[in-house]
Amino acid sequence: MNNTIFTFKGNSPKYKQIYEKFKSFIEQGDILANEQLPSIRQLAESLHVSRNTTLMAYEQLVAEGYIRGEGRKGYLVNELEPVIFQKASISHNKKQTESKKPPVVNFRADAVDQTHFPVKIWRRIANQVLTLQDSFRYGEPFGEIALREQISTYLFQSRGVKTNPNAIIIGSSTQQMLIYLGHILKDEFQSIIVEDPGYDGAREAFQFHHFRFETLPVYETGADLSQLEQTQSRLIYVTPSHQSPIGVSMSIQQRQMLIHWVNEMRGIIIEDDYDSEFRYTQKPFPALASIDSARVIYLGNFSKSFLPGIRLSYMVLPEPVLTRYKKRFIHFESPTSLLSQLTMAKFMEVGEWNRHVKRMRLVYKRKMLHLVSELRNQFGQTISIIGEQSGLYLLIKLHLNRSEEWLIGRAASYGVKVYPTSLYFINNNSDNPIIKLGFSHLSSDEIELGVELLKKAWG
Repeated sequence: MNNTIFTFKGNSPKYKQIYEKFKSFIEQGDILANEQLPSIRQLAESLHVSRNTTLMAYEQLVAEGYIRGEGRKGYLVNELEPVIFQKASISHNKKQTESKKPPVVNFRADAVDQTHFPVKIWRRIANQVLTLQDSFRYGEPFGEIALREQISTYLFQSRGVKTNPNAIIIGSSTQQMLIYLGHILKDEFQSIIVEDPGYDGAREAFQFHHFRFETLPVYETGADLSQLEQTQSRLIYVTPSHQSPIGVSMSIQQRQMLIHWVNEMRGIIIEDDYDSEFRYTQKPFPALASIDSARVIYLGNFSKSFLPGIRLSYMVLPEPVLTRYKKRFIHFESPTSLLSQLTMAKFMEVGEWNRHVKRMRLVYKRKMLHLVSELRNQFGQTISIIGEQSGLYLLIKLHLNRSEEWLIGRAASYGVKVYPTSLYFINNNSDNPIIKLGFSHLSSDEIELGVELLKKAWG
C-alpha cells in the first residue's frame, strides 16, 4: 500500500479522512484480507500527523469490523466480500432515492376520506367566524362556551350522557388531556389499571406521572373483568365502545359490572369513547358515563371522526375532579385554537356535524366490508380478521410462521405500508403476529390493489 496517495482535503478531521480512505481500500479489495496495516507510529510519520490521529482512525475501523488488532502483529484486515461493497457503492444513490418513494398503498388508520370531507361547508363557516369580533381574542382557558353547549347537547342525544356545559373541558388531544388529568389524579391515586393490549399513548401519559400499572386482559371476545378482583388499583382507563386496538365493545352487562366495581372501590373510571360514532352493525352503545356520571371521566375527540389536524378533544369531569381541575389550571391558556372551537360550534349548531357522521358511517361501512371481502378472497383461512364491526381500521392475525417485523418489511418491499400492534401489548401477547390496516382514506381500487400486493408479499 502506497501511503503517498493520501491527500488531506477540506476541513474534515484528518482521522476521519484516514478512516474513510482505509475503509474504501478494504471495501474495494485494494487491501486484502489478513494483510497487515502500517503501525500507528509508521502511519503517523508517513502522513505527518500525530499518533493520536492515526489511533482514532484505526479504532473506528476496529469498531466497525473492518480491521482487528492482534497483539504484536498490529492491525490486520478482516475478511470481507468486496463485491458486495462494490455493488452497494454503485447503487447507493439509487437505493437512497428508492427508500424515499412513498408507498403505493398506505393502510394508515389516522386519516380521513378527503373526497367526502365537507370542505366547502367548513370553509364557509370558518370564514364567517373570522368576520366576528369575538374571534380576535384569547380563548377561554377551559374551552369556548358555544362549543361546550353543542357538545353537551350532542352527548345527550348520541351517547345518553347528561352533563352541564360547565363540566366539559376542551383540549387538543386525548393524550394532552390525560397528561393534565394526571396532575390532578396522582394526588389520590398512585396506580392505574390499563387494558392489555391497549392504547400506548395513554400509557405514556400515565407513565409521565409515574403511575404504577396493573393490567386488564382484553381478548377478541372482550375484556376479562374477573381479573379486577386481583388488582389493588381504584383508577382504571378503558375504551369500552371500541376497544383500542382490538375493536371489541363492552356489553351492557360488562358495563354494569364495571360500574358496580368502581362504586365498591370508590374509584374512578376514565372512559375513552374512541371511535364510538362508527359502529356498523348496531347503534353506538350507551356510554359508561350515561350509567353513572359520578365516578366516570368521559373523553371524546373530533380528530378521529372528523379531521386530525383540527386538534379538538374534550372531556366531561365529575365533581370533585372538576373543581380541582379548574383550580389547578385556571391560569393556563387554552391549548386549542379559538377559531377551530368557534367553527366547530357553528358546524354543530347548524346540523352539519350530525349529517357528516351519518354520511361517513355509510361510507366507512362500505369500505370496511370491501376490505374484509378482499382479504378473505385473497387469504382465505390463513388469516383471522378482528374488529370488523366498528372503527376505521381492522386487525388481521396471520397464521404464518413469520415475525411482525418480517411482515411489515416484506409488505414495504411491495409498496404497501402496514402497521404493527406489538406496541399495544404489555403481558397479554398474541400467539401470532397481528397487523393493523386502516382504510378510511383509501378508495375501493386502492383497497383492492393493497390487498393484492399483500398477497404477493406474504404468499
